[in-house]
Amino acid sequence: MDDVGTSFGVLGPVTAWGADGNAIDLKGPRHRSVLARLLVAKGHVVPVSRLVDDLWRDDPPAQAVGAVRTFVAALRRALEPGRPPRTPARLLVTDGPGYALRAEKDAVDAWRFEDSVTAAGALPAKEAAVRLDEALGSWRGPAYAEFAEQEWARTESRRLTELRLHAVELRAEALLALGLADRAAADLRAHTAEHPWRENAWRLLALALYRTGRQADALDVLRRARALLAEELGIDPGPGLRSLEADILHQADHLGEARDNPAGRVWEQVAAAYDRAVAPDARARLESTTGLLRSLAVTGGSGLPAAREHRVAAIVAAEELGDAELTARVIGAYDVPAIWTRLDDPEQAAHVVAAAERTLIALPAEGHEASKARLLATIALESRGTPHARGAQAARQAEEMARRLDDPALLAFALNAAFMQCFDSSGLAPRRDGIGAELIALATRHGLTTFEILGHLIRLQARSALGDFTAADRHAAAADALAERHEAPLVRVFTGWYAALRLDATGRAPVTRVEAGYREAATLLQGAGMPGLAHGLLPLALLCLRVRHDLPLRFDDHTDWGPYAPWARPLLLLDRGHRSEAAEALHATPEPPRDLLQEALWCLTARAALTLGDRPALARAHAALTPAANELAGAGSGLFTLGPVAAFLQDITAVLGRTASPIDHFDR
Repeated sequence: MDDVGTSFGVLGPVTAWGADGNAIDLKGPRHRSVLARLLVAKGHVVPVSRLVDDLWRDDPPAQAVGAVRTFVAALRRALEPGRPPRTPARLLVTDGPGYALRAEKDAVDAWRFEDSVTAAGALPAKEAAVRLDEALGSWRGPAYAEFAEQEWARTESRRLTELRLHAVELRAEALLALGLADRAAADLRAHTAEHPWRENAWRLLALALYRTGRQADALDVLRRARALLAEELGIDPGPGLRSLEADILHQADHLGEARDNPAGRVWEQVAAAYDRAVAPDARARLESTTGLLRSLAVTGGSGLPAAREHRVAAIVAAEELGDAELTARVIGAYDVPAIWTRLDDPEQAAHVVAAAERTLIALPAEGHEASKARLLATIALESRGTPHARGAQAARQAEEMARRLDDPALLAFALNAAFMQCFDSSGLAPRRDGIGAELIALATRHGLTTFEILGHLIRLQARSALGDFTAADRHAAAADALAERHEAPLVRVFTGWYAALRLDATGRAPVTRVEAGYREAATLLQGAGMPGLAHGLLPLALLCLRVRHDLPLRFDDHTDWGPYAPWARPLLLLDRGHRSEAAEALHATPEPPRDLLQEALWCLTARAALTLGDRPALARAHAALTPAANELAGAGSGLFTLGPVAAFLQDITAVLGRTASPIDHFDR
């Protein structure tokens, strides 16, 4: 049985992660070599003599056996830090003449990858594509990267590499079956460039191009493959490539017509027509670009950070033209719904706010009301989580103007801004719930799908804060259904985290299962392009879970707490028995930002202050938390919870001797 939560990675540099998801310090290169060699053995015993031979090949030092034992002892301490002295290791075990790593099958990324590829072959195309996307996303570099050319690792590294190439081609086949030939073609172009000897890859690329209506390109790919194989290897193409070429020339029915996926063909034709008709320096290109960026931002993966980067470039270009009206349209057209209250890139946001303020001043005093309202909404959105009053003022002005103009799309944008500025105190979930309800109604009437999704996510958060998980479930399901229908993959990040919160809040699942749920939810953030949400979130969720259940915290010194470090530090020091240092850390803890996590962070402050008996800190926490007495701390984020705020208030009251805060429908 492995140490709970420890996992290993070989699909890239060899590494190990603790239960909190942070990398474990594996010491020096010899230590990593021992771990890698045991992982290659897949649970089988590797004799010490074999380890010596593999680590030093033909020239082992005189004390090689002792050195191996030293490496193993250090690895055991790193991998099982909580194991009591002189108790048997459970993970890196001694067995007969050597050692074995007894990791569970799902604890090693390569083993999970292999299982996923095998399973995908028996799944329907849609499920197979998702499973293979996730599996391929686990690769961080070459398998056993730093040891790939060692004799003992070479065979396994090459086997995994071949399996990865096979998985890329399986995914392409699944995409073709789903009618997503344009996406398959994009993936396969890179694949054939890197691995030009794979005939199946050339075959799939040609088929994908044919199905997007590019018959000439498909034939060109096959001819290039033929020339490459002849010139470099002196061989003719295999029967698969030869028969495909003949079928394309005859437009064989079984290949599938381009109409199977018309979107790619239409996109290319329109883009080509636009390039021909619109001059490269035309101002219309800037406005068109902003529309594309708005769509790009909700596609997931690298789309969101790319959209943010190019948005700033578009604003700079517009300002350089000296046309305030054009700049206002470029800034205001990027009405991408936002649900998280911490900025992903504060520097970019500050640049956008400054440009919007300059443009407001530059616009004529009369007219352009819609453009001004959009600029104000942008200022409010891009100022979220900051202590400046300008954001709240801009949100109020934008909403007033939008209601006066009776513009549904503008009002939806302004309501998003109002939501982002609805955190001036704790306990405002009911107000945010009202904003979400209006957004859903407005967006449903006027076909504003992305804002309809936003409304459901806002209500998911608000109803969770109020402990109404029946309603929150409905909003999660509605958001997922809309996201599936309208290709909005980032929604799954929030509903996936909500599923973990739901499991936690019911109190029916064991803590180990809830922790696993949070770690699984954290994988949804990988590559999502939302660092403002992702940074430090998993450790914070696990900390709140363990505090809530009065469990040992068990975090190592390398845990990356991101922006939440000041609120975690006092509790971590107390967990290790360092009371005086914890008191100093608590004294230095700032007030939480006015955002979706302010109640949770205040409750962490309260928990440390209760343990230390810090009455001033308790008084501050009591004042801040009292408006949220009827909410679940942290649940307003839709991500995790510390339990009822009322319970914390009751504990504080017991120490301070004040009148108890109201406890309505939450049990302690």
